[in-house]
Amino acid sequence: MSQDRDITMKSQENQQPNVKFMKAALLEAKKAMMKDEVPVGAVVVHDGKIIARAHNLREEKQSFHAHAEFLAMLKATRKIGSWRLEDCDVYVTLEPCPMCAGAMIQARIKHLYYAAQDPKAGGVKSVVKLLDIPFNHVIHVESGMLEDESKTLIQAFFKKLREK
Repeated sequence: MSQDRDITMKSQENQQPNVKFMKAALLEAKKAMMKDEVPVGAVVVHDGKIIARAHNLREEKQSFHAHAEFLAMLKATRKIGSWRLEDCDVYVTLEPCPMCAGAMIQARIKHLYYAAQDPKAGGVKSVVKLLDIPFNHVIHVESGMLEDESKTLIQAFFKKLREK
């Protein structure tokens, strides 16, 4: 990604204003883990307030699109009363897949903040750089906020799964 659109969060002072929203997303990820779902959580923020929360529910719903950020955006559209989420930010614990990154473009999300990269299915930076393609809408991206906490949850989940 271009430097002006992708800022990897490095210093703690840069993270402070938004860290509470990523912590809320991490709480959602923990809910997913308790349900034996891949521990990914997301929140949608509008005017400095969380308007929607969700966590992965693919197994429970037996639905390929029941990703945390996708579900949170659906809830946000109902809350706002419009499919346009142009004044909203998404905080998610794992880099969105291409489907979710595409949904963010369509929803006109303003900012995307994600914790950990997804080297197997990431649609923002790791595998496909979908948000670098010059679509009609630009999403500003920041990554790395609470990355270690997110990675730890995901690694613990898959370790437990392999042990079963």
